[in-house]
Amino acid sequence: MNGSEFVFVYSTFPDEAAARRVGEALVTSRLAACVNIYPPMHAIYEWEGKLESGPEVAAFVKTRRANVGDVIETARPLHPYTTPCFLVLPIEGGNEDYLAWARTQTKGPAPA
Repeated sequence: MNGSEFVFVYSTFPDEAAARRVGEALVTSRLAACVNIYPPMHAIYEWEGKLESGPEVAAFVKTRRANVGDVIETARPLHPYTTPCFLVLPIEGGNEDYLAWARTQTKGPAPA
């Protein structure tokens, strides 16, 4: 079976504590198999007509495509940004033993 049932939900946070709070909520609710939090990077963007620049951390949420709506719904109220970034990136495949583990760690589709 290919991994097309899985996606990454990419998000950015102002600091590691905020990313951990969201990551832990997603893993404990079985909406994510794993959340990888990357060290600070530098973001440059325009917000409300002003050029902004500062550190952020990135998080990659490994989840089933079917859980994306619930992932965003769970993460949004915990996220400190007014307009958080939630981008869905496809996972085209992977090693079957890892994908099998990810299936056991995440909620699956509701039975038909």
